[in-house]
Amino acid sequence: MDENNMNKEQNIKPVVLESEMKDSFLSYAMSVIASRALPDVRDGLKPVHRRILYAMNELNLSPSSAYKKSARIVGDTMGKYHPHGDSSIYDAMVRLAQGFSMRYPLVDGHGNFGSIDGDSAAAARYTEAKLSRISMEMISDIDKNTVDFIPTYDEENKEPVVLPSRFPNLLVNGTSGIAVGMATNIPPHNLGETIDGVIKIIDNHINENRKTEVEELLNIVKGPDFPLGATILGVNGIRQAYMTGRGRIIVRSDVSIEPIDNSRDRIVVTSIPFQANKSTIVKKIADLVKEKKLEGISDIRDTSNRNGIKIIIDLKRDANSNVVLNNLYKYTPLQDSFNFNMLALVNNQPKVLNLLQILEHYLDHQKDVVRRRTQFDLDKALKRSHILEGLLKALDFIDEIIALIRASKDGPQARERLMETYGFTFEQAQAIVEMRLRQLTGLERERLEKEYEELRALIEELTAILENESLLYGLIKEELLVVKAKYNDERRTAIVLDPGEIDFEDLINDEMSVITMTYMDYIKRLPLCTYKSQNRGGRGIMGMQMRDEDIVKDLFITNTHSNLLYFTNKGKVYVNKGYEIPEAGRTAKGTAIVNLLSLEGGEKIAAVIPIQEFAEGSYLTMITKKGILKRTSITEFSRINKSGLRALTIREDDELIAVLNTSGDNNIFICTRNGLGIAFNENDVRPMGRTAAGVRGIKLNKNDYAVGANVLKEGYELLFVSELGFGKRTDIDAFAIQKRGGKGLRVYKITDRTGPLTGISLVKDTEEVMLINSSGVIIRLRASDISTLGRVTQGVKLINLNEDEKVISMAKISEEQLSYEEECGEECGIEQ
Repeated sequence: MDENNMNKEQNIKPVVLESEMKDSFLSYAMSVIASRALPDVRDGLKPVHRRILYAMNELNLSPSSAYKKSARIVGDTMGKYHPHGDSSIYDAMVRLAQGFSMRYPLVDGHGNFGSIDGDSAAAARYTEAKLSRISMEMISDIDKNTVDFIPTYDEENKEPVVLPSRFPNLLVNGTSGIAVGMATNIPPHNLGETIDGVIKIIDNHINENRKTEVEELLNIVKGPDFPLGATILGVNGIRQAYMTGRGRIIVRSDVSIEPIDNSRDRIVVTSIPFQANKSTIVKKIADLVKEKKLEGISDIRDTSNRNGIKIIIDLKRDANSNVVLNNLYKYTPLQDSFNFNMLALVNNQPKVLNLLQILEHYLDHQKDVVRRRTQFDLDKALKRSHILEGLLKALDFIDEIIALIRASKDGPQARERLMETYGFTFEQAQAIVEMRLRQLTGLERERLEKEYEELRALIEELTAILENESLLYGLIKEELLVVKAKYNDERRTAIVLDPGEIDFEDLINDEMSVITMTYMDYIKRLPLCTYKSQNRGGRGIMGMQMRDEDIVKDLFITNTHSNLLYFTNKGKVYVNKGYEIPEAGRTAKGTAIVNLLSLEGGEKIAAVIPIQEFAEGSYLTMITKKGILKRTSITEFSRINKSGLRALTIREDDELIAVLNTSGDNNIFICTRNGLGIAFNENDVRPMGRTAAGVRGIKLNKNDYAVGANVLKEGYELLFVSELGFGKRTDIDAFAIQKRGGKGLRVYKITDRTGPLTGISLVKDTEEVMLINSSGVIIRLRASDISTLGRVTQGVKLINLNEDEKVISMAKISEEQLSYEEECGEECGIEQ
């Protein structure tokens, strides 16, 4: 064997084909996701679109310049920035120029750039293009270090990672794309409404120092605004999409019914759904008429021109125009659906975002852009100010300086002598050496002094912006309003009520309710103010009429519009809205929960958590009877179907007893039936996936089990209630923060008189609590009437019980809920 063949064999490395395929496919998938198919949340552009706009800017193709051949633009983009096929680049550029694809086109095309009938654009050698006016806002100030640049594929040039984007382009122009295993589909929106949404977030921060809720934006950003108009039916789909990032809306063509003569009508179509093909629609209608699947149509013709769409459908004499129109909507693309999937790259990772998150990420980008631009301008002003200081100082010693320069051998020597003699810096000395004779005149000195004063004022202004976040927000708001004033226009897409959609949420009052459940899982809802406060030690009022073998298990206080997450003892979670629970009288039994949720056999409701928004940074922390603990991001529960989801994997001999809504850095307290408790920080438990089993929260003694858990908050006390009606409040400072997994401390003195603990809650003086006994009697107490005692005490009598009765449950009434009750007053029928 010769030496060459031996070397070749040595260079061959054996690999496992399966591993190589996995690695290669993963690399390909990540490349498609991050570098091709998905937009960046900051500028709403995919890499190819960003590179096209940047290449056009580098070619000086501003709106005021002449058009250049599209082939030249494609060639520059491909050769310098985007090493892919010229056809893919040209197709992307064509879409940026199409007024029926883009709500606000970013490219001004000259020539045949395709049509709504599906006609292709002319070849790149025949068309010309330049940047549109609004696209200049996308690249504004890019030369002021506002964004990061990275080397291009051949490292000969540099390209921007993202464009400055002076308006939220992701929403304004929308996007669609298919990656590997995921896709994005975001509709276009009205520029003015979208900017108003960003300004609302800014105003809430500046004026009220608070975060914006997504519900606040729903009245500002009305819904998608398609380039060709059309009409959206209903608001439920829009609301769901804006709240969760996914949703479905129905889009219908704009039509009118006009009389032809006394016995005939015609249907005139003046707009079609977004991304629909007009010629395909006309052909579809004609085919259905020919196949006799659409009756009552005598003729159809397309009279559309550059002034707009106009499809005329003539009807027969005996045809009912409304019936024909409904059939057109049913069988043709004159009515279509649009499925939101608001997926975008956040820090190069794909994420499904709701409306608020998209605008917040855009605002964070603008803060970074404006801050970097301000720093760039400040550095430039400081540099020029430094030079002017040197020139003005030189004018004070001009005769000596001229003599010094004339006596020097060359420029570098003169510069060195100026620095040594007068203390000028290198930059100042260089400027003095290069100073022209005209700057010695009195008029020129006045000009320099004026420039210096203006620079000092500018430096002070720029420094203030960098140091004061409110000024920074104010500047962003001002610039957004300028963009809105330049480019805003009226909505083109109307939003109307869907005849087949009743928006029950809008018809239901937003009010606080008491939701009561029994051990046999009967549930009902009634206004919070049905129950009136009583004194400690009272008998209470009857809260529910039950079957003999049933007793009240729990009650929850929540809002009618909240999402209610129902966690079962077996670790599954279900969801419905507060208003979906039937309202019943105070003594009514209620509705079986199985009629509301698709529970499996043997499942019982263990905890109900009201959720207004499934936001990043919030967690649901679950605790089982055996002291097992698990923490999961609340976003994992944003999409729960009717059959429920697995929230926690539980052993056969265990069950879920409590679920807490935590913020990421809360202290958690777990208490057991025999009066032991442990407090620890939730960061002791790493976030886990939905189906994980969890870790140990508290180490239990034999015959003991956990009865409750709570988040510890400053200003609150822990309320302990025992089965025989005793209770106490204890300051949370009495419970030292430990590491999870220990036995904890003695937190309640258990005696035959008190009985074991039945539950705990976190209260303060201004709040109230409700206790429920095994006979279904409810008593409501002021927290201030319950004694505050030390850690190892047995408490005081809270409720009088008969011999065979026990306290089985408790619930807290917050200050907010009490405030609501005061406003409600007698109108709610308070029980006297």
